[in-house]
Amino acid sequence: MKYFLLVPDGAADEPLDELDGKTPLEVARTPNLDRMAETGIVGAVQVTPREMYPGSDAANMALLGYDPNRYYTGRGPIEASAMGIDMDSRDVAFRCSLVTTDGERLIDYSSGHISTEEARPIIELANQKLGTPAIRLFPGVSYRHIARWSDGPTNVKTAPPHENMGKLLSEIYPQGEGDTKIIKFIEDSINLLEDLPFNRQRKAEGKNPANMLWLWSPGRAPEMPFFLQRRGMTGAVISAVDVVRGLGKLTGLEIVAVPGATGYFDTNYIGKAKYAIDALKRHDFVWIHVESPDEAGHLGSIDEKIRAIENFDKKVVGTLLNDLEGVQDFRLLCAPDHKTPIAKRGHTVGPVPYLLYDSRKALRKGARYPYDERAVQEAKSIFEDGYRLIDELFRE
Repeated sequence: MKYFLLVPDGAADEPLDELDGKTPLEVARTPNLDRMAETGIVGAVQVTPREMYPGSDAANMALLGYDPNRYYTGRGPIEASAMGIDMDSRDVAFRCSLVTTDGERLIDYSSGHISTEEARPIIELANQKLGTPAIRLFPGVSYRHIARWSDGPTNVKTAPPHENMGKLLSEIYPQGEGDTKIIKFIEDSINLLEDLPFNRQRKAEGKNPANMLWLWSPGRAPEMPFFLQRRGMTGAVISAVDVVRGLGKLTGLEIVAVPGATGYFDTNYIGKAKYAIDALKRHDFVWIHVESPDEAGHLGSIDEKIRAIENFDKKVVGTLLNDLEGVQDFRLLCAPDHKTPIAKRGHTVGPVPYLLYDSRKALRKGARYPYDERAVQEAKSIFEDGYRLIDELFRE
């Protein structure tokens, strides 16, 4: 028996007037998910604890079966793990996002989705000019980077940039331990990056400049038991984003690199499914994460979100079903890690729909729910402890 965990990041939403009171997941054409829902179990799950910010870091940790209340220390150290950054017990890792500001407000959390090739020299320059014996910057993917701070602060409230676009910097600056030093770093980065020739050129082309470094979600390296230790099987993870790859590395999963996997709308959906099928030769469990619905939610684009969901269904789910059904017995669990409503352009707390499917037999008992947010509204029970949901995948 083989097992899949599929995570269409941020695919869940809320009813939109533009869609006649429906959600993008309701409107999207998802024949493969719909077919599995006919014989599978569709329900509702509160992925992260309700009192916790529903970030992709804690949420994916929960979907993999690890209680965030026990294991979560911050996003920074998870992504640092994916990047192979050494951390000792004194080190604190911050996510360091390359963002756009007008000097007063946070304009764009991704600097116009700057490419990795464009971002790398900026981070290297910032490390030379702003780095210290205690603070070092490491270039990552696109706008996502890491700052490692020896004896750095952890008891500080920080603001995720993708949740705070348009807000005054003074309203969202860090508060707590080490906040003065963090704010100085952020403001020094503006002075360094604002007038770079690269940014002057981007402005001339009508693009958002990469003119500020934003530090957030710090933490020390978490200690998590390996997946093999807990489930008695090995596994692999396929994702373009470091926060998911980092969780895979921390739990001993194989990190499968897929050419053309970008974490954006142009990602290689079919490649992810094909590489997942190949990984079944080595493992019994494969976790596929797709970032594009979440990016569409943050962008506030209804069309892109519907398209991302349809691509996930057709190119990821469809490829898996076409290649495996009748050839390999498998069970599949599909769930977004959180809601990313178009209207809010950020993550919100609340349950999301999940789908459990078995290629050998019908699982459904009683009323059938479609695989969309109507299942959340109609479900008689909700998994309140999201980290327990994966137990259903392995339950025979």
